[in-house]
Amino acid sequence: MAKGPNQKLKLLVLKDILMKHSDESHGLTTNELIDRLEGYGISAERKSIYDDLRMLENYGLDICSTRDKTTRYYIGSRDFELPELKLLVDAVQSSKFITEKKSRELIKKVGSLASHYDASKLQRQVYVSNRVKTPNEKIYYAVDSIHQAISDNKQITFSYYEWVLSSDKGEKIVKRARHDGGIYKVSPFTLAWDDENYYLIAFDSNSRSIRHYRVDKMDKVMLTDEKCEGKDAFKDFDMAVYSKSVFGMFGGEMTDVRIKAKNHLVGVVADRFGKDVFVTSDGEDSFVFSAKVVLSPQFYGWLFALGDEAQIISPLSAVDKYRQYLDKSRAVYD
Repeated sequence: MAKGPNQKLKLLVLKDILMKHSDESHGLTTNELIDRLEGYGISAERKSIYDDLRMLENYGLDICSTRDKTTRYYIGSRDFELPELKLLVDAVQSSKFITEKKSRELIKKVGSLASHYDASKLQRQVYVSNRVKTPNEKIYYAVDSIHQAISDNKQITFSYYEWVLSSDKGEKIVKRARHDGGIYKVSPFTLAWDDENYYLIAFDSNSRSIRHYRVDKMDKVMLTDEKCEGKDAFKDFDMAVYSKSVFGMFGGEMTDVRIKAKNHLVGVVADRFGKDVFVTSDGEDSFVFSAKVVLSPQFYGWLFALGDEAQIISPLSAVDKYRQYLDKSRAVYD
């Protein structure tokens, strides 16, 4: 039998055929494997197929077989099972910081990890259109630059923008650079995912404090030659505590607060602050917990949603600020 120019690729192509076109419900016979190989210009005999399958199995591929009227071969276990791939697809399509275009590209790549039968199942559950997605296609380059800066222990510079209402554009929401287009320079520490957004946690030398920035609002991220500063500020840094405390990643004053709530809200509190939050009983139907929070509209909004079944006990300064927030909100409707 004449051998084609792709003959040396036989094992690799056979592996790809099994990975793409077989699973537990769709096995391939020896003749079907030979036919598919011929589609790539590769000749094969039945005996050589058996030898190749054994070689791939010795390599680590989980090749299984079923026998009815004929023997069918398929890939058993894979690096990612279908439920795991569905989880990855869900994460991609629900992430606001990934653009719609990139979401579809990533989901297609995730699908390539499954057989084309399972990949079609993944595509049927994709709902990307009309979801809230960032329009910033440069976020991937920004993330890459930030990772490089963290690895090289270098400071970065970038511009930072916000969304504003512009009458010049016919009352449209437009992008505007913050600080009059001024350049930010920080020492990057880590990246964090919170509330479906991606954030850079960094040390700002000007304010001598830890700050956070939404990556999809960063532009023109550049590495500098300057070494990172502020390592002492992160010596006792706890990402889990920081994420729970900084509601919605908006700035504000970090404060230790004590809150009284009804017993049935313990799950709500655990979801927000974790099950290890310090809790004490307060009568038959209430409890008191302590937590570090940022006194911001995001925290007040969370507390307001609990209505009269939760209240700030201390400090009084936090009580006063929450009361002022409520008064301003009510005044809008007077």
